Amino acid sequence: MLRIRLTQLDGNLPNLALMALAQYHRGRGDEVVFTRQAHRDLLESDFDRVYGSAIFRFSAGKVERFLADWPGAIVGGTGTNQQHTIEDIIGGDVAGYDYSLYPTFEPSIGFTQRGCRLSCKFCVVPGKEGQARGVATVADIWRGEGCARKLHLLDNDFFGQAEADWRARIAEMRAGGFKVCMNQGINVRAITAAAAAAVASIEYRDDRFRERRLYTAWDNLKDEGVFMRGVDLLEAAGVPAHHLRAYMLVGFDKNETWDRLHHRFNAMTDRGIEPYPMVFDCRATDPERYRSLKKFQRWAVTGLYRAVPFGAYDAGIKVGRDPDGRQMEMCNV
Repeated sequence: MLRIRLTQLDGNLPNLALMALAQYHRGRGDEVVFTRQAHRDLLESDFDRVYGSAIFRFSAGKVERFLADWPGAIVGGTGTNQQHTIEDIIGGDVAGYDYSLYPTFEPSIGFTQRGCRLSCKFCVVPGKEGQARGVATVADIWRGEGCARKLHLLDNDFFGQAEADWRARIAEMRAGGFKVCMNQGINVRAITAAAAAAVASIEYRDDRFRERRLYTAWDNLKDEGVFMRGVDLLEAAGVPAHHLRAYMLVGFDKNETWDRLHHRFNAMTDRGIEPYPMVFDCRATDPERYRSLKKFQRWAVTGLYRAVPFGAYDAGIKVGRDPDGRQMEMCNV
């Protein structure tokens, strides 16, 4: 029997890679210890194998400190430069996920689809996952009878899989009476009338499964026309604009100005869409701009933009968390 340390270095959502490793090692009779603590306690005993997973690039410093304490650790995730997969580590296919690591998490989490149709320069998904394709049914993801009929999908491009596949998944969601969170977002720029109708037909929810919420993105000003066309298609299908939260990449475009940034922001709020700025990590090249963009992000996600102009906003004012009380899990920013 081996002693295994599984370390979640960032992120609030359950980590599928660590859940798969827990399932694998417990199936072999190994002792598994799960922790979010990167550093090694003075009294912490040795482990036969140590794993760490990071999904955000800004966790690089934490990963470095983790490896300093655990020099033989196996580290992976989109927040690292490692390319190995869980299948590489365990020497075969994933046999399941151990939800006991997250005893208070009710939904079933997973992917119906992997990869992406696009090749955005800031995104790691196409390089890691390749072209969009279907990978699992709702039955494959759901934990089964006795568990909540809630699906938390991590798909990066749900409608990028073959139409027959996404239609089948939508039918499964409807037949099973599932509430569905797609918090990685759907691609409104490429949405069709049929896809919009499909989204409108399911119980889409925020990641707390409390409110009607559909996530999408508008990252480039040049996409304004196609983005708004997608919003129009959704509204025509029965998804009102105020149900949309749009991830808004800022700080990546070298030609971005505050006028261009505010144009994008205001165009969304004028439609009732809730923008959620995602700041590209430009600290190394322009730390002052990075700080300004983080201030803009905080002004937006706290909802203060509804009451205070950005120019009058004091970042020192203490306010609550963002409207859904959560940290966004974006692997492509």
